[in-house]
Amino acid sequence: MSIIGTEVQPFTAQAFKNGEFIEVSEESFKGQWSVLCFYPADFTFVCPTELEDLQNEYAALKELGVEVFSASTDTHFTHKGWHDSSETIGKITYAMIGDPSQTLSRNFDVLNEVSGLADRGTFIIDPDGVVQAAEINAEGIGRDASTLVNKIKAAQYVRNNPGEVCPAKWQEGDETLKPSLDLVGKI
Repeated sequence: MSIIGTEVQPFTAQAFKNGEFIEVSEESFKGQWSVLCFYPADFTFVCPTELEDLQNEYAALKELGVEVFSASTDTHFTHKGWHDSSETIGKITYAMIGDPSQTLSRNFDVLNEVSGLADRGTFIIDPDGVVQAAEINAEGIGRDASTLVNKIKAAQYVRNNPGEVCPAKWQEGDETLKPSLDLVGKI
């Protein structure tokens, strides 16, 4: 079953953000656009490159009204330890959710049951707490956070302009489509 169009399921977790521990729940995703980025584990190899890349896009995402959350099955204590000991991870200012219970990873269907680790999953969540986009990569394939900016702009446009859709490679300011009988077979 697809997670697209479903509300974030109830959960409560601890996260590390800006030098302190905070509680995060499904309510944390409501009232603004959110990106939830799962990764396999702290103190690994591809993960820090992705998290740093996400931090590099954080200002652009914040300008769009987006809050960013990362999550792994590590604890929030491990996130703090990694943040304090890694120059790369030390740059991160968004919340790093600990999911040792694997509840959140299961809710988003990214838990690898054999390893007990999360797959690389990226989810765009609208202000109502509804998942609008999902991407899941194999463990060895890193993601490019710059693609999130355009995906979110498209999702925001569609939400704010009912009846219009954004075609492939759509950029802000480009023409959109208005699905109708007149367009069938003409694109």
